[in-house]
Amino acid sequence: MLVLNRTPGQVFTIGDDIRITIVSVNGKNVRVGIEAPREVTVLRAELEKRDAPEKPQE
Repeated sequence: MLVLNRTPGQVFTIGDDIRITIVSVNGKNVRVGIEAPREVTVLRAELEKRDAPEKPQE
């Protein structure tokens, strides 16, 4: 895992077409803006787990 220290307004990129902008920091809350092509799915981890298909019981 890559861990970065950023301040509001700073941007980093992933590949050629994904840009992550730190919008604001307020205590423990960080607002992040994500620019990505429409075909790229962006999900928060807790939603990804919630929407994952159930594994069959063995």
